[in-house]
Amino acid sequence: MFEGAFSPLHWLVVLAIVLLIFGPKKLPEVGKGLGSAIRGFREGLKGMSDEVQASDKEPKPEEKPSPSKPELKG
Repeated sequence: MFEGAFSPLHWLVVLAIVLLIFGPKKLPEVGKGLGSAIRGFREGLKGMSDEVQASDKEPKPEEKPSPSKPELKG
């Protein structure tokens, strides 16, 4: 369905639009900000997956059966 959705021509159009919006002086700042945002997102995902794996390895406390209530005769 989306086969060949982004050809080199599409990327050139996107780059031209970005240059028009931000200008050539702001482009490095935008790239740096985008890169740091992606890096932070990946680190957050890695931290979450590490946390989930660590919680899976922890032994689960055994549940003790609760004492049964004595029957009232009356």
